[in-house]
Amino acid sequence: MAFHHIPVLLTEVLSALAPQPGQVFADGTLGGGGHSEAILRALGDGTLYGIDRDPAAIAAATARLGAYPGFHAVSGNFHDVKELLPGVRLNGGLLDLGVSSHQLDTPGRGFSYHEDAPLDMRMDPTQGMTAADYVNTVDEQEFCRVLRDYGDEKWAARIAQILVEKRRQAPLRTTGDLVAVVDAAIPKAVRRKDEGHPARRTFQAVRIAVNDEIAPLEKALRDWVDLLLPGGRLCVITFHSIEDRIVKLTFRSLQRPCVCPPKAPICTCGRVPQGRAIGGAVKAGPEELRDNPRAHSATLRVFEKGEGL
Repeated sequence: MAFHHIPVLLTEVLSALAPQPGQVFADGTLGGGGHSEAILRALGDGTLYGIDRDPAAIAAATARLGAYPGFHAVSGNFHDVKELLPGVRLNGGLLDLGVSSHQLDTPGRGFSYHEDAPLDMRMDPTQGMTAADYVNTVDEQEFCRVLRDYGDEKWAARIAQILVEKRRQAPLRTTGDLVAVVDAAIPKAVRRKDEGHPARRTFQAVRIAVNDEIAPLEKALRDWVDLLLPGGRLCVITFHSIEDRIVKLTFRSLQRPCVCPPKAPICTCGRVPQGRAIGGAVKAGPEELRDNPRAHSATLRVFEKGEGL
């Protein structure tokens, strides 16, 4: 299957980043390469590092973007950007968080609740625990917390209870097994009223937990800002409220880092502002929402590195 991906908020990202010939950029979530290709067109003889932990994304993007002399594919997790790009300073960076269309549309990857497939969900299918490993070993109370925090699931306690009961009978192996847990936990009348698939929140929560998408995010954002040249910008696209909250609060902390008591006559903590958040949350417009349903939950935030840093 081709690695198909419609870049979300592309016009807004290009407007915020304003790539110019000769500059250096990094796309920390390369995916299908849609955002990267648009940036590369503007960079001319510039450089773009495309980072992704999914080997399929690296292979597909290399095939798509290999003709651009400034494109460099980098295999790894954007959380480790300083180790992946040692000594590099950036004019701009992009993080498009979440799961790609290709991953959702490839049944064997186990991200989708629409197809019965092995329960995997790993962004990098070569390492780490699978979703099956996770749901068959996670503590009931911890799973309840994950469903609430990462999936905004109102039926979290019931789903966690049913999960434990089901796996006592037989281990969960497939996406269909996990969907069956959700179906057994949520009353049919409630499921009929759900605007989307009742299992979508559970699958989202499990994916986030399996790929450890939340805990390292704040440090990663700070590292990306640290690599920016003065005046450089970082664009971050999120698809979940908890991710967006982390981005918003991290950008706010980078802009106003002082932790001195409010009534202190002078600042003694020594923390220096790293720049400023540009505007607020940016959402997709009506035309994009019509053409790309994935954009409905997308939120873009932008941070600009301060001068002299």
